[in-house]
This record gives sequence, C-alpha cells and structure tokens, in this order.
Amino acid sequence: MSVFNHKISHPKGQITSFPVHSALLKGNALGDPHQRTLTVYLPPSYDSSQSYPVMFYLAAYSNSGLGVTGWRNFGESIPERLDRLIGQQKIGPVIMVFPDCFTSLGGNQYLDSAGVGLYASHVHQELIPFVESRLAVKSGAQHRAVLGKSSGGFAAIRFAMDFPGFWGAIANHSGDAGFDLLYRRDFPVVADVLAEFNGDIQKFVKRFWRSKKIMGSHIMALMHICLAATYDPQMDGIRLPFDLHTCELDEQAWSHWLKHDPLHCVDDAVKALSALNGLYMDCGYRDQFYIHYGMRALAQKLEKHKITHIYEEFNGTHSGIDYRLDESLPFLYEKIQ
Repeated sequence: MSVFNHKISHPKGQITSFPVHSALLKGNALGDPHQRTLTVYLPPSYDSSQSYPVMFYLAAYSNSGLGVTGWRNFGESIPERLDRLIGQQKIGPVIMVFPDCFTSLGGNQYLDSAGVGLYASHVHQELIPFVESRLAVKSGAQHRAVLGKSSGGFAAIRFAMDFPGFWGAIANHSGDAGFDLLYRRDFPVVADVLAEFNGDIQKFVKRFWRSKKIMGSHIMALMHICLAATYDPQMDGIRLPFDLHTCELDEQAWSHWLKHDPLHCVDDAVKALSALNGLYMDCGYRDQFYIHYGMRALAQKLEKHKITHIYEEFNGTHSGIDYRLDESLPFLYEKIQ
C-alpha cells in the first residue's frame, strides 16, 4: 500500500496569495520589509457571489503565515485540516487568512511597538479592510475570529482586549501568560549566550543570521531580544530586563514587560472580553514552558469577572498540538457563522 494513500480524500480548498504594501510597517525600527505576502485559504467550491465567515490565524514565534500553510511531513497542514473538517461537516465553509508578520528578530508578538513595528495596527487597519475589499467575506466583527498558538495565542487574546468591536470570537492555544514563570527562568540561558558576544546584542543578532547551524539556546536568546524590543522599546537600542553579568532583575524594565502580561490586562478589558461571542483557551498540562500555570491563572481571572469562556487542559506539551484545532475551529465557526 502506498504511504501516500493513508488519508481520506476530501474536496480541497484553494490557497491563494496577495502582495500587501503596508504603509504602517514602512520605516519600522528593524528595517524589515513593508511589502508582505498575505496567504489566504478559500474553501472548496468558493463562490464570490456568496459570503463566508473569516478567521485570522496568527503564527507562533519563529513562524509566519507563509510557513504554516505548507506541506506537513506528519499530520495535516492547517489547509488540509480545514478541508477535512469542512468535508466532515464539523464546520461550514470558511475563509482563513494567514498574515506574514515575521521579523528580523525571529518572530512577533503582534503588538504595536516602536522597537519592532506597528503589527497590531497592520492587522486591524490594513489587513481586515484589504480582505473585505477583495474576498467574499461577511463583514462585521460578528463574522470574524482570530486564533493562534503560543505568541499567536497571546496575540489573539490581546487583540480582543485592545481592539474591542473587531472580533466576534477568539481561540488562544497555549498563549504566553504568567510572565514571571514563563520568561524569567530563561534569563540565565540568555545571559550565557550573550556572554559569548561580550553582551553586544547587535553583534549577536548579526552573527545569528550568518550562522550555518543555529542552536536552540541562540533561538531562545533571539526570542528574548524580540520580547524586549516589543514589551520595552528603547530609543537607543534594546534593553533586557536583567543584568547580563549577575542576572539580577531590573525591576523597572521588568515592570514594562508585566504590563503586557494578559494576567495584568484582564481587569482593564472586562467590557471588551465580555462582548465576545466566544472565547476559547486551552493548554497542555505538561507544557515545557509552564504556560499552563499562567493559563490557569488567566482562566481564574476570567471567572472572577464572570467573563464567559472555555478553558481546557490536555495531556500534551507546547509542541505538536495542532490537533487541538479540531476543538477550537468548530467552536469558532459556530460563533461567527
């Protein structure tokens, strides 16, 4: 039996792409391109005379919309998963949008930051109108959802908090939360990496992109540099929230990070979160970054404010959890159809 015949065939949707010229990303601090490729999934039998609900998928750190739609060696790509769920009638026809928000610091938290770029505004002020003007999507927040994993999940709930009236439903898979547990334990790793470059962050970043072999610890260091540029942008470079020699915490710098922790944002976003038609969250209870503790605390805050939501835990880590989309996508579709 051919190994290529192991999947049940379903009608296939279409992957299309559009060039996007962003005025908001032009001149960003990192010098990253303001011309991007927007990838879009159109459902089987897409008919421009009809209209469809739309979902925006935000890729995790180190990935982008260009990366999550490609062929998968094991399991399903997201387009293949959509084909199957539509074929099984677990969801109806839906359009999914995959923004490309990759940066030269290895990824994105999708916030507006003077140190990285205006990516939140790029999605809300440029991509949403772009999609609605070119594709047969149902207009209005009640027909629009945003979802993602890790940094993408963090962004999904922050979008709901920061941009009320734009989203009907969201799904947050293992999104960054509980920064004290999530980030601080890796500060010594970052300090050790940067010690190899005498603490010179620019030198490290340049060497990173020239390296023929990239180590996991170097990706960790680059991610924290990206986080620092996002959460605590500086006019004169990048400031990490700890001393590179002693690893002592810089309380003032760290306070800027904590302001972006979803745990610290809920109290000021009760009205915005309560207005959602659907709020789904989940996390593996073996998450190697201990995000399940932050997600539990976040769920408790939502309960405290009587914000309707679903929070589920499953036997899994932070890796290989795309199968959880089988839970969130039908939930989202029901809320925005």
